[in-house]
Amino acid sequence: MIYFFLLLLVLSIFFAIRLKKPLWLSVPFAGIIVYFIIQISMVPLGFFETLKFIFSLR
Repeated sequence: MIYFFLLLLVLSIFFAIRLKKPLWLSVPFAGIIVYFIIQISMVPLGFFETLKFIFSLR
């Protein structure tokens, strides 16, 4: 999975420089957020219950 995120990072930097559009630099952050949501949805509890559990950990 780390190789996928590295590839995503390199491609987004390449396109940001090549196309001169800095919006491409937000693609890796969006990828991490999507990955986070997918991992949360794999937990057998409900989505919001899982979020409550994660943020209640100390």
